[in-house]
Amino acid sequence: MFDDAALILELNFKAIRSSGAGGQHVNKTASKVELSFDLENSQALSFEQKETLKTGLQSRLSKAHVLMLQCGESRSQHRNKSIVIKRFLELLRTELAEDKERIPTKIPRAAKRRRLKNKRVRSEKKANRKPPEID
Repeated sequence: MFDDAALILELNFKAIRSSGAGGQHVNKTASKVELSFDLENSQALSFEQKETLKTGLQSRLSKAHVLMLQCGESRSQHRNKSIVIKRFLELLRTELAEDKERIPTKIPRAAKRRRLKNKRVRSEKKANRKPPEID
């Protein structure tokens, strides 16, 4: 599929100040990690994979085909970095996974019988609503 190590080498990281728990410490440390990946200039992905990702991740890519992900869940910059890398690789795997072709199955005989029986019951119910024909 693709080489994880080669992809990780192409990632750019930026540490920014995080919001949330941490008290005074959060005001002076940059623990939130922002990952950016330039899809257009990636050497680790083939042309077909890039095209698939461009269509699949269209709403998440910038105009320059750069994917941006952020993680500020943890108070540790290293933990946030590993979380965002894991998310990035999982996102690529799910987008590049090929869907299984659906094998059409036959409608079971019991389901056909049930449908016809219900149809007959509804028909009789409606027929009984009509006034009787007197000749």
